[in-house]
This record gives sequence, C-alpha cells and structure tokens, in this order.
Amino acid sequence: MTMPARRANKRGVATRESMIETAIVALATGDPAAVSGNRIAREVGVTWGAIKYQFGDIDGLWAAVLRHTAQRRGDLPATSQAGATVADRVTALVDGMLSGLGTPEALAIETLRAALPREQAELERDFPLTAAELASWKPGWDAACARAFADLAVDPERVRQVAALMPAALRGLTSERVLGTYSNLDDARAGLIGAVTVYLSA
Repeated sequence: MTMPARRANKRGVATRESMIETAIVALATGDPAAVSGNRIAREVGVTWGAIKYQFGDIDGLWAAVLRHTAQRRGDLPATSQAGATVADRVTALVDGMLSGLGTPEALAIETLRAALPREQAELERDFPLTAAELASWKPGWDAACARAFADLAVDPERVRQVAALMPAALRGLTSERVLGTYSNLDDARAGLIGAVTVYLSA
C-alpha cells in the first residue's frame, strides 16, 4: 500500500532555511572554523541532532548550502540581447561573474571549498552529496556560456575553453582585490576581456 506523501511542515521548512542562511553567513566570514556542523548549530541555537534531522549529516548540510547558493545565483550569463557584439557579451560575462564573486554566497562557497578534500576521489567518497552538487554546476555553466554566443559565428570549442577558463581567472582577480595588490586590476579586467574577445573572434 502506498503511503500518502507527507505534507511539508512550514515550521520545519523555515527552520531548514534558517540553518542554511546561518551557515552561509558563518562561512562568508572566511573563518575556517565555520566549516563545522556544531558551529552552525550553535549559531542557529539548536543541537547538532537538529541539524542531522534536517540534513542527515554534514555532507547533506553542505550540499544544501551549495544548492541554495546556486538557486539564488541563477543562470549566468543570461541569453544575450540580439545585436550584442562578442566584446559586449564577454564584458557582460566578466562583469557579471566579478559582481557575483563579491557576494556573501560566493565567499561562503570559497571557505567551504577550501576545507573540503582536494582530490576528487576523496571528496566523492567522504562527501558524495556535496561532490555531486559541485559537479552539477559545470554542465549548467557550459550551457549558459554556449547560449550567450549561440547566435554568433563563434567556434563552440573556443566557447567551451573560455567557459573553463573564466571561473579560475575571475576568482584570481577577486582574490587579488581582497588581498590587496600593486597591480592595476582594472587593467587586468580590460586585458582579460580583450584577450577573450580576440580569441573568440578569430
């Protein structure tokens, strides 16, 4: 006999959302100690058991945090307006990502990623839900970049390569801005836009 689906408990949903938001705020401080289920539980004012009830374990919590940030971020870049040039679209891509990388959600992701295993095999073994969530971002990002240039005569292989380059390059610029540098980061941004535009236009 099939049991009827349990109706969502509004209070439970609110509690879950509060836990996720608290985790994001804690992680966004950049404090490595924030990557702790007990720390998040204390911040929320509940027990670790309450966290486990909502997410199963620490892997479930981190996966939920990543999923929440992805849903809030949405697709980037959006489909470009008709008539926009390659340079226009590359600029929108770069500036959109740079803006997004300065948000609390992005800072939280960086703190969490820094604490997770570097090796994919270890990550997938110890944090399978978190690993699956991180892995799910790449196809969506690749598709979003492809859509951004779909109506132009741009080599799809080069678009794919640019999609692979951009996150690392822009995280580097963001890191330099946060840490402080003698380099002119506006020049770095302009140089990146120019180089990618030339590459995609070739």
